[in-house]
Amino acid sequence: MENSNNIQLILDGTIHAIKTIVPMDVNIQPYTLMNEPYVQQEIGVLIGLIGDFKGRIIIDSSLSTFSEIGSNMFGMPLEGIMLESFTGEFGNMIAGNLCTYIESKSVNIDITPPTVMVGNTKLYGFETAYRLPITIDGIGSITILFTLDEE
Repeated sequence: MENSNNIQLILDGTIHAIKTIVPMDVNIQPYTLMNEPYVQQEIGVLIGLIGDFKGRIIIDSSLSTFSEIGSNMFGMPLEGIMLESFTGEFGNMIAGNLCTYIESKSVNIDITPPTVMVGNTKLYGFETAYRLPITIDGIGSITILFTLDEE
């Protein structure tokens, strides 16, 4: 499968996953292309994609945005280690839902365990990334980055 088809499948699946999992109104902005490095400011989660194609998903936001998402989903404020754990689990929920969507299109895909990144982190190791900005009404914004490994 061509990279452009893979990217469109990932974008469509991610939008579906966000709208399914996040219990608030979301505003999906158009994706943009970017080159390395990507600088994360506060907290994010990285999940690998393996199977018919390989790549990575990075979900990046602020501590307060992840905390508000968690509070809206679970009815209690999250901070510290609970917030870090939730961030990894939020990534798992998005990536798992994405995999289900992609597999419904007859593409074999799986995910790696999440890696939570806290603090200012500079990410290298990709030529091009697809950056999908999302605003959650009354909460804040998240950025989802996709990279595909060249075959």
